[in-house]
Amino acid sequence: MKVGIAFANIGPFGSAEGAAAVGRAAEAAGIDSLWTVEHVVYPDEYGSTYPYDDSGRMAMAPDTDLTDPLTWLTWVGAHTSTLRLATGILILPERNPVVLAKQLGTMDALTGGRIDLGIGVGWLREEFDALGIPWERRGARTDEYVAAMRTLWSGNSVSFDGDFVSFSGVSSNPKPVNGSVPIVIGGHSDAAARRAGRLGDGFWPGKGDLDHLLDVMRREAEAHDRDPEAIEVTWAGDLTAGEDPVAAAAALAAKGVSRVIVPSFLFWQDPESSLAAFGESVVAPLADL
Repeated sequence: MKVGIAFANIGPFGSAEGAAAVGRAAEAAGIDSLWTVEHVVYPDEYGSTYPYDDSGRMAMAPDTDLTDPLTWLTWVGAHTSTLRLATGILILPERNPVVLAKQLGTMDALTGGRIDLGIGVGWLREEFDALGIPWERRGARTDEYVAAMRTLWSGNSVSFDGDFVSFSGVSSNPKPVNGSVPIVIGGHSDAAARRAGRLGDGFWPGKGDLDHLLDVMRREAEAHDRDPEAIEVTWAGDLTAGEDPVAAAAALAAKGVSRVIVPSFLFWQDPESSLAAFGESVVAPLADL
């Protein structure tokens, strides 16, 4: 069972020194990956409901630092050698896919093929409004952006003609080391599960009924002649909260989960020693699952 760290680019780890420190300490502890969060802007007022807290509000203030995920991951990549570097998640319909394909290809090449692109369609309509991007059809835009980026990574002198992006006879280099950047679909809705089954290399349900969401994902994969078992499943959980971590992870592995993500705030105090202890007590015992 792999173990990753979510919300990696916030709090004390958002600084240059904190990012390098958590990257080195996580790698030494056997952590598989760091996963970032993002918002381009934080609206002073918003009516949209944040889906991952009962209050419906983000735990942020207007002056809260939230570093750009791609810049932060590149910085951490320069201070590590094996740690996977993942967005968890990047709001794909807010990005220009041609520019993003170039950024990700460059990041992957510079880090030796260590980038994972976790994506979502977004929940904060007011952020879309500030960026001048239509809120409507953001799911369709997301699907098309994935296809466009994969086309750009597939070769040179490529073309694509869609509803939202079109290009003809263009090349984007450097290419990802392994031919493409793995794309992990984030979200807790049936639509996200279907998207993961249809086009994802991985699936990270942020919350909800895991059994149901995996069933939806697997049925959709089969409907598109894809192998559901080839879609890597990530799940969030606190493996230090009383329950035997090996037993908890084994139960998840039986469902098809291959990576568990824990929150970064567990390690905000003295990351080097806390991560070393976590690596010894939790990460190492899970390695054979």
